[in-house]
Amino acid sequence: MLKHHVDEKGVAYLTLDRPELHNAFNDELIEKITTTVKDLDKNEKVRLLVLTGEGQSFCAGADLNWMKKMKDYSESENYQDSLKLSNMFWTLNSFKKPVIAKLNGSALGGGVGLVSCCDYVIAAETAMLGLTEVRLGLVPAVISPFVLAKMSETHARAYFMSGERFSASKAMMMGLVHEVVKAEELNEATDKVIKSFLMAGPQAAVVAKDLVFKNKEMGLSKAVQEYTCKTIAKIRTGSEGQEGMTSMLEKRKANWMK
Repeated sequence: MLKHHVDEKGVAYLTLDRPELHNAFNDELIEKITTTVKDLDKNEKVRLLVLTGEGQSFCAGADLNWMKKMKDYSESENYQDSLKLSNMFWTLNSFKKPVIAKLNGSALGGGVGLVSCCDYVIAAETAMLGLTEVRLGLVPAVISPFVLAKMSETHARAYFMSGERFSASKAMMMGLVHEVVKAEELNEATDKVIKSFLMAGPQAAVVAKDLVFKNKEMGLSKAVQEYTCKTIAKIRTGSEGQEGMTSMLEKRKANWMK
């Protein structure tokens, strides 16, 4: 249902493993993703996380059997169920270290939610995406905060309401995807992205991600001025910042690149 391992470089690989069901969610998978991501976030050996799917699809959203069960839930039961799903997305979105989505195949509904919670998305050109909920008489409510953080309002209005599927290339134009490659080149291209992210100082990467969230939260204000100036002052005087600047001056690689 869910596979994961951490390699010697500190790269954690998390694979949705329900290929026969296109890696669709059910309550068990949602709980497993939430718990595993929390555990990996606490693991000091982990430097970044790579999320992908087994088989032909990345994630097809909700499992039909799970939806069949939800159909008879009361509004209160639906609310509690949705909170569990929302917690999964919030957990992934707030992962302290970089998260790379390796989009091996189609991402629909909640699958787009997963994509939107990742920091860098590399997709096979054959992958299709879609916010297909409205075609079931539903709406992409739980995933909307994460999708709207990546996709502009004009694209959200078009695809939230039509449910139309779109290509990986169009998803890149909309801001959901960063890079599109041929399917047979996906593994090699993902390795290059991983290598690029590992060039960053481990602590700098964590602070840089938090910097994005804090700037968005505070807006252009005196509070953000104080926060950003204190942040760079702390980083410059810290051991990692000192090592980075020293390595540049000595024209050598920083110790985390070795």
